[in-house]
Amino acid sequence: MVDGYNSGYGLGEDPEEDQLREECGVFGIYGPGLDVARLTYYGLYALQHRGQESAGIAVSDGKKIQLQKNMGLVSEVFSEEKLTIFQGHLAIGHVRYSTTATNNLLYAQPFVFHSPKGMLALAHNGNLTNIDEIRSFLYSTGSVFQSTSDSEIIVNLIARHNQNNSVEAIKESMAEIKGAYSILLLNENKLIGIRDPYGIRPLCLGRRGNAYVLASESCALDTVGAEFIRDVEPGEIVVIDESGVTGCKAFQGSRKAHCVFEYIYFARADSIMDGFKVNQIRREMGRQLAREYPVMADIVIPVPDSGIAAARGFAAESGIPFEEGLMKNRYIGRTFIKPSQSIRDLGVRLKLNPIRDVLDGKRVVIVDDSIIRGTTSGKLVKMLRESGVKVVHFCTSSPPVIKPCYYGIDISTEKELIACRKPLKEIREYIGADGLHYLSLEGLLEIFGEAKDNFCTACFSGDYPVEIPQAHAQDKQILE
Repeated sequence: MVDGYNSGYGLGEDPEEDQLREECGVFGIYGPGLDVARLTYYGLYALQHRGQESAGIAVSDGKKIQLQKNMGLVSEVFSEEKLTIFQGHLAIGHVRYSTTATNNLLYAQPFVFHSPKGMLALAHNGNLTNIDEIRSFLYSTGSVFQSTSDSEIIVNLIARHNQNNSVEAIKESMAEIKGAYSILLLNENKLIGIRDPYGIRPLCLGRRGNAYVLASESCALDTVGAEFIRDVEPGEIVVIDESGVTGCKAFQGSRKAHCVFEYIYFARADSIMDGFKVNQIRREMGRQLAREYPVMADIVIPVPDSGIAAARGFAAESGIPFEEGLMKNRYIGRTFIKPSQSIRDLGVRLKLNPIRDVLDGKRVVIVDDSIIRGTTSGKLVKMLRESGVKVVHFCTSSPPVIKPCYYGIDISTEKELIACRKPLKEIREYIGADGLHYLSLEGLLEIFGEAKDNFCTACFSGDYPVEIPQAHAQDKQILE
């Protein structure tokens, strides 16, 4: 999936964009005696691929919570001077992407609130599916909001419940919300992590000496020198304070439903999620692609960076040599100025450029993680042909994306999804490839062995693990 900055940047306001975007990433640390603000900064840096629009850190010293957040990348929001101001032993941080409508500081996280229980900070990854129902109830009982974010709804619910026990208040709130979420909460003395009952959104626990860390991905633990302990269980509440770590299973979903797109695209390749090494899974996806699609070709090339592991797997299984045929410009950042309409075709070339001596005269298998609208895929095929490629086989390490996601991935309508509107032959013709193959859903799930039923595949199958309100479903149907 060709991206605007790095893995995780995609479908947005530009109709030419052809990628998906993840909601955000969260990081929290309980570390008496440590520079928790700086460690949180490093943790967020490792999670930057999960969101590039805003970043924030909240720190508690046991008496009060300090907050700094702004629009931009982690390195743009925080400086040495800003980090030095923070004093405390607990912290949570957040990186976020947004759509155009919510691309402002009002929606940047963490949020910090005053309540009868004291100060409270919250960072949230995911999306609630019954948000309208809950917001209407809270409005009717006098609640007011600064934004339309799910996070404010969650905090309002927690504040309304058990006034004497924060964990009980969280349990009562979890009973009312539906959807996908990983939540970090911080009060003056506790760090609390919460994962939705289906485990759709990821969250893991690590240890650094006497300190404990919660993060969206294990790569953030590695970055701050923390040892991975385990994934937070679906429906579990983890409380970290001076007594150590305690966990309680508040709710159980009807089944586990981890987001399978984390393994296909969103997660960093060096992360471990729910017992699986992401890089290893991606290589197996490529191997399965090669088994499903035996083809005569001279080289296998990836779309960097998200297609690299699968392309290596395809090459290893097929015996076709792996080559780097596209060079990625890794210095195009979030503020990249898009080409004007008259030179729009330069957009892909500014991000990726062919290595002509590798490609000229070759039959090529190009491997990407997915095809969403098909616009970028078509430009890539055209670019390869202009570089002298004789035959282009386009392979993706995901099944066709045919349904919207309601759990925190930016797929807004079926109209945007080319696989929902066109059969395989027409998609192949649209992107201009000689051959086109999607990894089958059955082949994808077989890679996970006995755990194959533990994943959400709704964007491929329409099988939504959490009920979707009819009004939301109608909003995302094909617009005739």
